[in-house]
Amino acid sequence: MRIPTATYRLQFNPAFGFADAEKILPYLAELGISDLYASPIFAARSGSTHGYDVVDPNQINPELGSSLAFEQLLRTAQQHRLGWLQDIVPNHMAYDSRNAMLMDVLANGPDSEFLEFFDIEWEHPYDDIKGKVLAPMLGDFYGQCLERGEIQLSYDEAGLTVNYYSLRIPLRMESYSSFIKHDLGRLNRALGRQHPDFIKLLGVLYLLRSLATETSGRQHRDQSAFVKGILWELYRDNPEIKAFIDKNIQIFNGEPGKPESFDLLDELLNDQWFRLAFWKVGAEELNYRRFFTVNELISMRVEDRKVFQRTHELITDLVAQGRFTGLRIDHVDGLYDPAQYLQRLREAVGDTYILVEKILETDEALPQDWPIQGTSGYDALIYLNTLFCQPAHQDRFSAIYARFNDFTAPYHQLVIEKKRLIAEKNLAGDVDNLARLLKRIAGRHRSGRDFTLNGLKRAISEVLVLFPIYRTYITEAGVSDRDRAYVQDVMGQARREIPQLVNELNLIERLLLLEYDESLGEDEKKDWLRFALKIQQFSGPLMAKGIEDTFFYVYNRFVSLNEVGGAPDCFGFDLRVFHAFNQQRQETWPHAMTASSTHDTKRSEDVRSRLNVLSEIPDRWEAVVTAWSELNRAHKGYVSGLAAPDDNDEYFLYQTLVGAYPLMEAEYPAFVQRIKDYVIKAVREAKVHTAWLRPDSDYEAGFLQFIDQILDPTPDNAFLQDLREFQQMVSFYGLFNSLSQVLLKATMPGVPDFYQGTELWDLSLVDPDNRRPVDFEQRLELLRDLKTAVKKDLPGLLETLLAQRWDGRIKLFLVHQVLQARQQWSALFQDGSYVPLAVAGARSPNVVAFGRRLGDQCAIAVVPRFVTELVPPDCDPLAETVWQDTHLVLPEGFPRTWKNALTQEAIAGSGTLAIADALRQFPVALLVGAEA
Repeated sequence: MRIPTATYRLQFNPAFGFADAEKILPYLAELGISDLYASPIFAARSGSTHGYDVVDPNQINPELGSSLAFEQLLRTAQQHRLGWLQDIVPNHMAYDSRNAMLMDVLANGPDSEFLEFFDIEWEHPYDDIKGKVLAPMLGDFYGQCLERGEIQLSYDEAGLTVNYYSLRIPLRMESYSSFIKHDLGRLNRALGRQHPDFIKLLGVLYLLRSLATETSGRQHRDQSAFVKGILWELYRDNPEIKAFIDKNIQIFNGEPGKPESFDLLDELLNDQWFRLAFWKVGAEELNYRRFFTVNELISMRVEDRKVFQRTHELITDLVAQGRFTGLRIDHVDGLYDPAQYLQRLREAVGDTYILVEKILETDEALPQDWPIQGTSGYDALIYLNTLFCQPAHQDRFSAIYARFNDFTAPYHQLVIEKKRLIAEKNLAGDVDNLARLLKRIAGRHRSGRDFTLNGLKRAISEVLVLFPIYRTYITEAGVSDRDRAYVQDVMGQARREIPQLVNELNLIERLLLLEYDESLGEDEKKDWLRFALKIQQFSGPLMAKGIEDTFFYVYNRFVSLNEVGGAPDCFGFDLRVFHAFNQQRQETWPHAMTASSTHDTKRSEDVRSRLNVLSEIPDRWEAVVTAWSELNRAHKGYVSGLAAPDDNDEYFLYQTLVGAYPLMEAEYPAFVQRIKDYVIKAVREAKVHTAWLRPDSDYEAGFLQFIDQILDPTPDNAFLQDLREFQQMVSFYGLFNSLSQVLLKATMPGVPDFYQGTELWDLSLVDPDNRRPVDFEQRLELLRDLKTAVKKDLPGLLETLLAQRWDGRIKLFLVHQVLQARQQWSALFQDGSYVPLAVAGARSPNVVAFGRRLGDQCAIAVVPRFVTELVPPDCDPLAETVWQDTHLVLPEGFPRTWKNALTQEAIAGSGTLAIADALRQFPVALLVGAEA
């Protein structure tokens, strides 16, 4: 198995394709990257900027380049000895016209070859979608879209399709009869009943009748293709038939302003295997499983072996060829049975590096029986970030937050409230489907026949909103002690919350714990198991949408902590917790990924590093934020008596401005627009005053006007002047946090990942802001200049980098130097034990240090934190006067002499090692035993 030394995440899209990636491979190799970490590269929706909306998992996305360009990229990667870690999407595909498998289902219904591929409930109790697939893709109510002429019929060689803008869905063959028979006398008069082509057309109608009653499965599909071919030949070769069909298309498409003219098309659409609907319908009535709340992503039944095999053909082939050397599994918790999927994948790809995207709570462990190398790194990210949040000031920040906006809702109550909001609004249809399944199960037993659908729905919702983790992993094999404890704890809470539904809760608990009645038959047991697995599939999306995409935009006490996988109520970790996490990781998942910025993070690593400085200076922060509020009060607008923005959103904005304010003033105009785009997304995600489902344009406009006024770059803008002064001070200290985080990420257990562009300062916000183009030519030029300067005059370069830290070269230098060290001592950093190091002396709380040890090889990472306590602004924390007597206490057997792999200095350390010696020339240190 190839274990990466360091990965580099690239976001492929039509503007950055294979040829673009090939150009930067020499740069990545020079930087010290061992493996390219690629976003999904399979055929996706047209214009996809992320690749997760796959339409064909067995085709490389042609919008990223030709097959020759892909082959050339692979060859160049191998020439530079770069591995390829590929992000794959097994859980869902795009609900899109280019998704041939889905379109086959919509056209052929139960006769489709791919009927079992998608997670569709065909026997839905609602008559209008029973036996159909909901297609909630319309921008308005169906009737209005129809009568405006936005839904149109068309015909070509592929057959009859209904079109709504870019959506194009084929019609079922049986429904062609009503279209062809409409005013057939017109064609009879034009051709004559004895005309051979008219007779052929009558034959088509006969075949269509037999198609509906006498064929099924493959025979149905073959005969449909045959009939479709005949009809196209008639259309192509006979002008009268072409004119007839074209006229019928015109007639069926109706005339806006004449509602009755759309009756024919409406009747035709009612005879399909799908039902077009307003996109908002999908929140409450749905008969297919989505990815989270995204209608355009339909989930797959990859638990079916044939579905797994069909959707993984190209992936496994590229692994077998050695093209892909690792796989990253997207949204593993969305799978019906993650352990089963991972075992099948392991069997298919053999000894290949596998990671999963998995969110773990801070007290939650990754299942030990999963045949993988670990997670994609959000767990490590949280520990890295929170290490730089000053826990001593938690109460001060709570008080500041409460005084600023009178926000008094208890934390955990707000968490439950936001999860309940999602369950009742955005995912109501999913909860309904679970409740109906549960009612069918309950109705088979006399003790459950009186359970109402509403009661079961409420009981299910209560259980789900109380769950403290993304999901449990109960399977046919049984219930682990871990999962049993979670279920029993949640059920106890639920019974206290809704005691009137205790019987319903008791049933849910028995189902989840698979406590089968002795009298149950095999089919009934399968239904119990199906409910248990289905509810687990649902708990993850509810957690993600309720916490990450709602709560994190509402609870704004300290937004640096509002990160994917984070716990905003945990205001900083004790250093011992950080060390314990790393020790456990080295023992259990030593080759998991260590991330700091990703394509999904709410804020980049450098934004969080800057914001974490605020945790050190609560008094200064309270003073400025109070002053800013007073300065800007006059700029607030009012919508129905409500301030826009309200105090909570304003507090969120000030933190965002401090965290993301650009280092270069030339970037300011673009920054203002980025902030405006960002706050609209943020307030819609918060779902307090506006939302994606119900946008409030007045509130949003008021907020945007507020931003325009407070960020007006005129000289008399007192707020902007004060913001610039304050953020410059915060930025100074934030850069040290960033450097510390880089070194820790690259030396703690795990494989460090670098998100594209973050080797220089990167002040990005949530997507799409973090997917802006990266200037790789600039980075390559800077790297080569740095490498030359290292050889020519390293001490002089270090002085220059510190003096000109704002340009980002200091971070690039650190990334390069530490990655060179990882390559040189790869076994030490991959397999070496993790040794927490004791720090003594006056500044011991300001130092994080640990060792890595493998045989005779030893390395030590030393970084500062809480730098505002050490030096005033514009002074580097390097002098002996800063560190005084602070020193490391080295364990028995550690070397006596060391070399700083970053600065090449020799350092003596017999039993102890002075921090002032380690940090004499650079803000962080990586010491390698001289004997190593």
